[in-house]
Amino acid sequence: MPVKIMHKVTLMFGVFCLTLLSAIASAEKSSGVGQMPAMGWNSWNTFDCDVDETTIREMADAMVESGMKEAGYEYINIDDCWHGERDTNGNIQVSKEHFPSGMKALADYVHSKGLKLGIYSDAGDTTCAGRPGSRGHEYQDAKTYADWGIDYLKYDWCDTENLNPEGAYTTMRDALHAAERPILFSICEWGDNQPWEWATDIGHSWRISGDIYPCWDCGYGWGSWSSWGVLKILDMRKDLNLRQYAGPGRWNDMDMMEVGNGMTEAEDRSHFSLWAMLNSPLIAGNDLRTMSKQAREILTNQDIIALNQDPAGVQAMRYIDAGDLNVFVKPLSNGEWAFLFLNRGDDILTVNHDWQFNVVKDDLTGRSIDFNKATFTYRGLWKNLKGNTQKPLQLSIPAHDVVVLRLKPAA
Repeated sequence: MPVKIMHKVTLMFGVFCLTLLSAIASAEKSSGVGQMPAMGWNSWNTFDCDVDETTIREMADAMVESGMKEAGYEYINIDDCWHGERDTNGNIQVSKEHFPSGMKALADYVHSKGLKLGIYSDAGDTTCAGRPGSRGHEYQDAKTYADWGIDYLKYDWCDTENLNPEGAYTTMRDALHAAERPILFSICEWGDNQPWEWATDIGHSWRISGDIYPCWDCGYGWGSWSSWGVLKILDMRKDLNLRQYAGPGRWNDMDMMEVGNGMTEAEDRSHFSLWAMLNSPLIAGNDLRTMSKQAREILTNQDIIALNQDPAGVQAMRYIDAGDLNVFVKPLSNGEWAFLFLNRGDDILTVNHDWQFNVVKDDLTGRSIDFNKATFTYRGLWKNLKGNTQKPLQLSIPAHDVVVLRLKPAA
């Protein structure tokens, strides 16, 4: 009798363990995607709700033809307003007027270009533009997205009264995992509920601010909420040390980019460089079909992209914060470093940076540089600057512009 009881207890314990492991597995976010910050394009900044399958096909074509795919961009993301109504079984439908061929056919086309297709939904009853949200339909929608061949989900936070954000985003994460298709999960909660504290095991990235606006240092009011310029987003959470939460598979998202949408060349260059250094997803928001040579050259700068996609996955730290001058420092793999010198001001800024006076110490990674003991060579990633750290660095930085250097230990 005691032996039989022991066998029964062992069997029950085994079943419990299998159940627990199954529960843990079901709670995992999709692996194999999002290990590096996502690179792609999103429809909202340029097209708002004026989006259709012809535009999306043309964007996929342009991503290939412009060299962006070769530079590493892979996602073509449809934002809000693609939705039709739900059918009698509650299944979400596409707008037949704007996507007459259906989403599966569109995904097949994007995939045929060697790219991936992203889509948008919302944790509430309706999206920010009033289309059907996913509240109460999370598993149903995730299965639909998987059947369509979707590779990326941006999940917004409108119409979410009485919802707990961690619970709502966890539900959709589990639904995506249950759909058994690798789908990158982009949390768009605007940073209102400190997602960096709870989202690292839920999403591959999380927004840290409200929406971006194509300006250098402004806020644009929409009534009950505002959009923000580049510097506003850069400074919004600077006292919270958000870099401690970021790393492979979990990124602070500073929103889609506005490169090519009306700012100056210097501002576009700074915007792109800052997003890259801070390991934000690099999601373009301009019209890829008509972008200027200048915008294309900024978006496809392989040296800057390499900082964003560095295997170490360490977000840059704000090393010097001195009025118009900000210096960001980013530890890279292979013992290298990146330095970004930003002129926030409206006039030319003269910088005399004495390497040997400025010891660098990164408490997050435990890495440091004492330039009195070690020499590095450097090269500019926008302009042809070369030198080493044995002599002070002298720069003249135009208004709203940057100088970005990559440092390598001297042989």
